[in-house]
Amino acid sequence: MTSDSVWPPILSLQEVLLTPVEPASFPSAILRYRNDRAADEVGLGTLSDEDWLAHFAQFTPLADNLPGPMAMAYHGHQFQVYNPDIGDGRGFLFAQLEGADGRLMDLGTKGSGQTPFSRTGDGRLTLKGAYREILATEMLEALGVPTSRTLSVIETGEKLARHDEPSPARSAVLVRLNHSHIRFGSFQRLTALDRTDDLASLLSYSIQNFFPDLSDDDAAGFLEAVSHRMATMSARMMAAGFVHGVLNTDNMNITGESFDYGPWRFAPTVDPNLTAAYFDHQGLYAFGRQPQAIYWNLAALADALRPLGDAETLQKVLEVFPDAYAPAFSDALCRRLGVDDAYPDDPSFASDLFTFLHNEELPFERAIFDLFGGSAGQEKRARSRLASCYEDEGRAILARLDALTPAAPERLNHPIFAEEPPTLIIDEVEEIWAAIADRDDWQPFAAKCAKIRAYGDALALPAAQ
Repeated sequence: MTSDSVWPPILSLQEVLLTPVEPASFPSAILRYRNDRAADEVGLGTLSDEDWLAHFAQFTPLADNLPGPMAMAYHGHQFQVYNPDIGDGRGFLFAQLEGADGRLMDLGTKGSGQTPFSRTGDGRLTLKGAYREILATEMLEALGVPTSRTLSVIETGEKLARHDEPSPARSAVLVRLNHSHIRFGSFQRLTALDRTDDLASLLSYSIQNFFPDLSDDDAAGFLEAVSHRMATMSARMMAAGFVHGVLNTDNMNITGESFDYGPWRFAPTVDPNLTAAYFDHQGLYAFGRQPQAIYWNLAALADALRPLGDAETLQKVLEVFPDAYAPAFSDALCRRLGVDDAYPDDPSFASDLFTFLHNEELPFERAIFDLFGGSAGQEKRARSRLASCYEDEGRAILARLDALTPAAPERLNHPIFAEEPPTLIIDEVEEIWAAIADRDDWQPFAAKCAKIRAYGDALALPAAQ
């Protein structure tokens, strides 16, 4: 992070990307979720609940930080169709903080009111949408996927009209943590508007704060670094069985974290055609097409960087992603299996295991759970209700798994490996929500979050890039 610039650093881009906005005024504020583990990492863990509500429902500025909320302007390809009429339409950047590791963290909102980019939207978020984002981020963090983290959810007392869930719907405001709020679409907007000087400023800011080993004007080096981050992110999403649903360029950030969870799914089985968004009629962002979609988005970023770099060089740099994806996927899946990476000695292991899981239609998370630890977890595997599948059709691929060295096999001593793994199949998500919607019963939700965190603690899969 730069030490000679303004604090917080994003203020250097105020004229380039940011518009000051006023947060919505809500009729009530009921704290529904407070992520103290994440808050501790950015120095907010000691806030009282009263101060928490003041900052994250009323958006009273944090001390020595942004003077007020700022909405970010960006364009983007939405389902690969360019849209210049977007931006932070129901959220804003609220603050920047330094994490415990010294890295910059952006606090962004969702459901915090209208902005100049809202168009016809009301700027609000349903409580169910916030609830779903909590679950997605908790599970992805547990499974080692680079992701935003939900910091806060506060129910706000408004009744919202929505066409895709029962109305009137309860309302909420959410605060999330990302390493960066800067999106691919931020670069696209400045290029589309022919603002080359501002584009150079954005590149310089991005490199100084997130890729400091590069020179400030190294567009090709920046694209290469982002491509490596995105290869890791997409590989770990696949190894988690996660379908994002809306992989648009405005939902890609430069630090390589998955974020902005709307119609997500965790795959019940390895089904490459599974989609999460009911409006994804062509399956553009289906489970098996996610790496391809992210590669397409990187090409859009490369195109946006052309005013600052040699076009031929940028085109060559794009090949970093497919070259990096195969080893990243092997690493991601072997991490999930608790064994040393099979790559390059057995470069097809990860894809062959996915093929086996697909052909046998095995429940994805249960199978990964059973196979965790490789040869060190054979006793656990033998106790599984799927044991016969592993003994018959799976014999060849599991022999390759057992040939890999278990990584930190003491993890198998965690009590959760004597239980069932937590899952977030859509029926479970809806059942837990029904308890909230029908009886305002948050206990099943709290229990699910607790089990997911226990699973994450047992797996010990750090997602930091």
